[in-house]
Amino acid sequence: MDRQTENKIILVVRKTRLDDLIARFNTEDQARFYVEHLGMDFADYQQEDRIYDQAVAQAKRILSKYARLQVVDRSFVPNFIFGPQDTIVAIGQDGLVANVLKYLDGHPLLGVNPDPERWEGVLLPFAVPDLEMLIPEVFTGSRPVHEVTMAKVTLNTGETLYGVNDLFIGPQTHTSARYTLTIGGRTERHSSSGIIVSTGLGSTGWFRSIVAGATGIASALSGEEIEVDQPQTFAWDADYLYFSVREPWPSTRSGAEITFGKIYPENPLKLVSQMPENGVIFSDGMEADFLRFNSGSEATITTAERKGQLIA
Repeated sequence: MDRQTENKIILVVRKTRLDDLIARFNTEDQARFYVEHLGMDFADYQQEDRIYDQAVAQAKRILSKYARLQVVDRSFVPNFIFGPQDTIVAIGQDGLVANVLKYLDGHPLLGVNPDPERWEGVLLPFAVPDLEMLIPEVFTGSRPVHEVTMAKVTLNTGETLYGVNDLFIGPQTHTSARYTLTIGGRTERHSSSGIIVSTGLGSTGWFRSIVAGATGIASALSGEEIEVDQPQTFAWDADYLYFSVREPWPSTRSGAEITFGKIYPENPLKLVSQMPENGVIFSDGMEADFLRFNSGSEATITTAERKGQLIA
């Protein structure tokens, strides 16, 4: 097939639920037996897999007309080296788009919904046929772009991790996280279930649930309906982050006064671990891709020096 340009497109794909089941049980028949034995509809897994494969095949045909195409599974993205001029297309769910975006540095990213009847997708504004119109506009720079502020954590070891939606800092297991927190000139020793740091893009998710839960508890305890004065979400390109401490425990050795606030570039959040083991930091729900945060580790969290570029 003759290509219209020598540009390069990276198409990021993911495994379906059926793929994961077959990997676990070796064959589709064994996967079917397992699912149907539990009273579930195996046909739904097959339909999802078939529609996704068809969407990927159609995307390949369209993208190959415009540029050199390379297909990359999401599991290889953390170690994949993207070229400076590459255009990235992610076809999957919102989580796939977020987890690809944090590994990019100024690359335009297109989020494509492979199955609009199944997935809504805040980060999936386009269907596969839209690529015919979108790719030429992306190549000429005429397509609008949403800038996305990311969170960044830097350890005293030099290790770093980015988050597009949020960061979690806390215990790997269901135990207490112990650390010292410093922000805005104030310091407090904590024992909690961990800390959530949210970006504007992630404010419709974990952050919103935290605010809703806290508001509900406060309303129930006070006997009055409490309304939050400010929006429970904030702009994707906001120059700040929010942090929230989960279930802080006030005691003779730990406090619970610094539990929520904003993080600015000039006012970062600093944490010093007091956990001998099982302390972790991960982003965007990817627990397998984490930094160890055990005794002696110091973390500085602020907005990232680069912003994600989502095609609008």
